[in-house]
Amino acid sequence: MADPSGAVRNPGRILVVGPSWVGDMVMAQSLLMTLKQRHPGCRVGVVAPAWSQPILERMEEVDEVVPLDVGHGQVGWSVRHAAARGVRGRYDHAIVLPRSWKSALVPFMARIPHRVGFLGEQRLVLLNERRRLDKTVLNQTVKRFVSLGLSEEEAAEGNFAIPRPRLRVDPDNLVELRLRYELSSRPAIGMMPGAEYGPAKQWPLQYFHELAAALVTEGYEVRVLGGGKDVAAGEAICQDLPHAVNLCGKTRLADAVDLLADCQQVVTNDSGLMHVAAAVGSRVHAIYGSSSPDYTPPLTANAEIHYLGLTCSPCFERNCPLGHTNCLNTLMPERVLNAIHAAK
Repeated sequence: MADPSGAVRNPGRILVVGPSWVGDMVMAQSLLMTLKQRHPGCRVGVVAPAWSQPILERMEEVDEVVPLDVGHGQVGWSVRHAAARGVRGRYDHAIVLPRSWKSALVPFMARIPHRVGFLGEQRLVLLNERRRLDKTVLNQTVKRFVSLGLSEEEAAEGNFAIPRPRLRVDPDNLVELRLRYELSSRPAIGMMPGAEYGPAKQWPLQYFHELAAALVTEGYEVRVLGGGKDVAAGEAICQDLPHAVNLCGKTRLADAVDLLADCQQVVTNDSGLMHVAAAVGSRVHAIYGSSSPDYTPPLTANAEIHYLGLTCSPCFERNCPLGHTNCLNTLMPERVLNAIHAAK
């Protein structure tokens, strides 16, 4: 049954088409939490890239994961057809978070009666409730996600609650990780030097190294986390430092959840792992360069933003268009170290 805005009242079975990035997937939990709060007893499934399944399994709100093993930017007709067949007749309502036409294919092919998402990429037929995105009201990624779980009237007001993501931690897995990588009993500080978008979001590795050296001297263990692309960065940060461990490329995404939960504080670029750290309760020191903390902030009260707000910031470019990256190069390690001390 639909209300005058077209939104389904009390949907019992909801399929969410999730985003394609780690940070966005964590932020999508705010929508899932909203659905469970507003519709007690509803069943929530998530269509998402296969890599994201370990993150989704740490969300209490997810009843089913529908992995979509399609490369970024690929159509993958056969894969999407198979996923649609698997969920056909099992969901009443679909929420499509990405704005691409490909992302709306599975709910359409599965013949889910009500399909809502933002206008974009000529998907007029694929969605039967198409909403215009007012970026002045929905000025954060997480607000856009949550708004699609609300009536259009409530979403338009923009003053609705945003639940903070909270990922489940596996203490048994953490014990295994501590043994496997011979982690010490020192209090741990996490560092995440990667940022998939590009160099204009990456604090200089030398600054990470200087900060790590100071922290090791003060009795901390530094854990550097990231993917395979961050291995060399991790080596540069840990070079010649005892009690600094490069875990980049060695751990699964689920392992990162547990290792970050074990860190007292973390220092991170604006990245997917920043949102993971926020969702497990670590004290987050978030460094912003070309991006904006107003748009994708860590969703936690336990965070400090390090952002210079230069006249050229935020530019949202992969590489500094002015060639100097002063938004990051003039943000010195001493500032972050002092903030770590103040948060003890």
